[in-house]
Amino acid sequence: MITVILRTAIIFIFVTLAIRIMGKRQIGDMQPNELVITILLSEIAAIPLQDTTQPLLNGIIAIMVLVVLEVLISVLVLKSAWVRKIMNGQSVVIIKNGVIDQHAMKRVRMTVLDLIELLRIQNVFDISTVAFAVLEVNGDLSVLLKSKHQPATVKDLEKTKIEAALLPLPVITDGKLIQESIQALEITAEEIEKILKNNNTQVNKVFLLTLDRKQNMTLIKMR
Repeated sequence: MITVILRTAIIFIFVTLAIRIMGKRQIGDMQPNELVITILLSEIAAIPLQDTTQPLLNGIIAIMVLVVLEVLISVLVLKSAWVRKIMNGQSVVIIKNGVIDQHAMKRVRMTVLDLIELLRIQNVFDISTVAFAVLEVNGDLSVLLKSKHQPATVKDLEKTKIEAALLPLPVITDGKLIQESIQALEITAEEIEKILKNNNTQVNKVFLLTLDRKQNMTLIKMR
């Protein structure tokens, strides 16, 4: 009995430590690799608890190996846009300028009923009021309503809202150009270079640059 209690306590400590090292994401916010490792952790932890003939050290080593793999993958995802795209996927614009992209929906295997359900979760019950809808990599749907349907703010009392809804897109992240955003905004590399030159910086020195169709931008330089 004492052996079982000690083994359980040790496994509990190491699994808790592993989850702590991996981060604090909830299940719904996990990337695919994080979810897989979390499932494997639970399976590996159960083996020495169910079978006391199994060496406890084997389970601990397996848990630590999974944690190391998760940390390495996280570093690669942070440093490489290609790895990030392979491991985590990328966001998909489902509704653009008020028009549903049917090809995008087929690509992510989403039905119209799925789209309507996700919109309802965002408290949007009329699809005609949506200007942009983006399916995020974690399965959530980010929604931007058309200007006339957006909630009024104090600022609206002082200035008439622009009719055309503007969606800021990430053009540069971690010093790398995002070609999908550049194509969506219909801008050229020369225009981006001009913007960066006016702000005394270069592509590889930009942490984040977002632009919309009116050239409104947010620029954060690397530190």
